[in-house]
Amino acid sequence: MSLICELTDLQKLYHKRVPKMFQGYCESGSWTMQTLGMNQSDFRKILFRQRVARDLAPRSLATQMVGLDVKMPLSLAPVGLLGMQHPDGEIKAAQAAEEFGVPFTLSTMSICSIETVAAATTKPFWFQLYVQKDREFTKKLIERAKAANCSALVVTLDLQVIGKRHADHRNGMTAPPRLTIPNIIDIARRPRWAFGMLGTKNREFGNIQGCATGVDDMNDLMKWTASSFDPNLCWDDLKFFRELWDGPLIIKGIMEVDDARQCVELGADAIVVSNHGGRQLDGTRSSISVLPEIVDAVGNQLEVWMDGGIRSGQDVIRARALGAKGVMIGRPMVYGLGAMGKAGVTRMLEIFHEEAELTMAFVGHRDIQSVTRDDVIIKGEL
Repeated sequence: MSLICELTDLQKLYHKRVPKMFQGYCESGSWTMQTLGMNQSDFRKILFRQRVARDLAPRSLATQMVGLDVKMPLSLAPVGLLGMQHPDGEIKAAQAAEEFGVPFTLSTMSICSIETVAAATTKPFWFQLYVQKDREFTKKLIERAKAANCSALVVTLDLQVIGKRHADHRNGMTAPPRLTIPNIIDIARRPRWAFGMLGTKNREFGNIQGCATGVDDMNDLMKWTASSFDPNLCWDDLKFFRELWDGPLIIKGIMEVDDARQCVELGADAIVVSNHGGRQLDGTRSSISVLPEIVDAVGNQLEVWMDGGIRSGQDVIRARALGAKGVMIGRPMVYGLGAMGKAGVTRMLEIFHEEAELTMAFVGHRDIQSVTRDDVIIKGEL
């Protein structure tokens, strides 16, 4: 563990331990992956102002996200198929987040079900909803999240249709993986993962299998998944979900000011500025470049968060300086989880906390609430 000093250490170990098709699912974007690249590269344009001779003790990153006390302004993003990155992956990530003091968000497309994760944790987690054509099933998902005491609902709006993800098609990505000769060879080279998967019953989409109408086996399930998201979703539909859910409502996938204003009118508690990690519309702007204009437009009416391209605690401070009340991270969680399970997620969170706290000190603050746009200089245009 002492040799894991930065996120790239976990990423390298992740690549050694997880089958290639699931690496591809994590690492790739859509089309040419231009937006995926900009999500990261635009952070490098945000430079810090280094200040000295300031009182820097004690220091704290503690704040709140939709009323929840958090150790730092960061939550684990909803990521599908975590249970394929590591056996019982959703459980391990949720437990690590709970113990560290940050929120975990369970994806609709998780391997471990809402109920399975709830049984393995002691504090409420958040649930992320993909709106389905089958509205009765969608309603039941919300009811199941309520019954499991999920403390916030995260509705993702940017997946009405699925982006062109070439890596997933090339890899023949399924859950569990099909036993083709290339897959068998790849899995055989990763015995740690293979034996772990043999030791768990959680190998299918737990929130869907046995719950969605017409889904009886994995072949039907994959067809259902590809065709189930609702292309007719509109803002009026969101009003219905707002009425169904009486807790904090977080809307993810906002990239334009007009859409952010719609979220305000809807009564959302927070929005996530996000382009789905560069996995949907390629050629759109990076999340961090869009963040300031959305904060300026609606930031005093609800909490504005962002995700996409965050690879360090320094990026957390950069996002905070540009107005984000919090961030969500997906791929860094996957690296930690695939590398070392629960311990890897914990180590990733430790690294991010250490990096964020030190960076905050170097720019002259000891409390995260004091970080502002005055702490950064933007080199060129975002």
